[in-house]
Amino acid sequence: MSEDSQHQNLAIIGHVDHGKSTLVGRLLYETGSIPEHVIEQHREEAEEKGKGGFEFAYVMDNLSEERERGVTIDIAHQEFSTDEYDFTIVDTPGHRDFVKNMITGASQADHAVLVVAADDGVAPQTQEHVFLARTLGIDELIVAVNKMDIVDYKESTYDEVVEEVTQLLNQVQFNTEDASFIPVSAFEGDNVAEHSENTDWYDGEIILEALNSLPEPEPPTDAPLRLPIQDVYTISGIGTVPVGRIETGIMNVGDSVSFQPSDVSGEVKTIEMHHEEVPEARPGDNVGFNVRGIGKDDIRRGDVCGPADDPPSVAETFQAQIVVMQHPSVITAGYTPVFHAHTAQVACTIESIDRKMDPSSGEVADEDPDYIQSGDAAVVTIRPQKPLSIEPSSEIPELGSFAIRDMGQTIAAGKVLEVHERS
Repeated sequence: MSEDSQHQNLAIIGHVDHGKSTLVGRLLYETGSIPEHVIEQHREEAEEKGKGGFEFAYVMDNLSEERERGVTIDIAHQEFSTDEYDFTIVDTPGHRDFVKNMITGASQADHAVLVVAADDGVAPQTQEHVFLARTLGIDELIVAVNKMDIVDYKESTYDEVVEEVTQLLNQVQFNTEDASFIPVSAFEGDNVAEHSENTDWYDGEIILEALNSLPEPEPPTDAPLRLPIQDVYTISGIGTVPVGRIETGIMNVGDSVSFQPSDVSGEVKTIEMHHEEVPEARPGDNVGFNVRGIGKDDIRRGDVCGPADDPPSVAETFQAQIVVMQHPSVITAGYTPVFHAHTAQVACTIESIDRKMDPSSGEVADEDPDYIQSGDAAVVTIRPQKPLSIEPSSEIPELGSFAIRDMGQTIAAGKVLEVHERS
């Protein structure tokens, strides 16, 4: 990865059978991100089996086989670079995990590629992922109309899918002006890294060009420091060392910092990154740091570290917009599932359902509804059962979104509209 390239987190979303993994594999392959030794190994196997000419498909088959056998080819966090950007792919094959990672990951995606199979069109998960992407503030969408090889590269089929997806995007108020549609075959390689002769009727950008022309993400350094704590260690000779990833702002040695909701503060003595001491750390850096005067039992996972003079908010209650993805019955006031926000997991009660939104228009559909159910979007007031540090999404989006889990599954996703701080 080049030092001066900008970094982007990219979500690959869409229905499970529409070819997401194949597209990821193709991108890694075309950008030279699958290690050479892995390609070599596959090339040798291909030749032994008389499948010379070394097929990309062969690599992909092996990748998927290895995934099934549980060999660690981790598509959850693959990286590749284009001329403009270093990309990290935020994608997990499992739908439930995908939702949770997309919401609470240290991997908030900046942009997304929506994969829609030309032979199948919009499927239920396509809708759900688009809705989530919209709720979680993904701005730009690249729509890959995949499997064009299966429909004989017919322009009319492509047009139908584009029409169908455009309607879906309009329904959830995605700005379709900002979406680009590209006919591709991830398997054959059409329009991923080079223009395909099979689609001579298409003269727009191909996938790599569209990725290159994504707008640059605004680096969140002008926001105040926010560093959710993942773990707290005691290291002999140093003392207490909290560890986490800086979401926003900058941490410098000598800073006075506050941990919330534990409500303790001190001065940053040292910052360590990749086993080296550094004078400062920035968004995206994973750091261990030592704070003068803080003991191991003073702070815990789920705390957020920020400047002592601009400490992280602690919610008495907060108002949020949520999307219910799946719930076996209905959700009413008084429901108390577990909220996953940054590194915190806290049981929270839905105190009131303030209004139900029409997901297709974004308009208020119902003031004070009695309940909400799967597929509904609503504004709700939430009371954490123990102190929770969380921020309005409009101010610090990195600490403003959450997943709601219950019964071993992600029930809903949401973003914080406003925080009523504890007094």
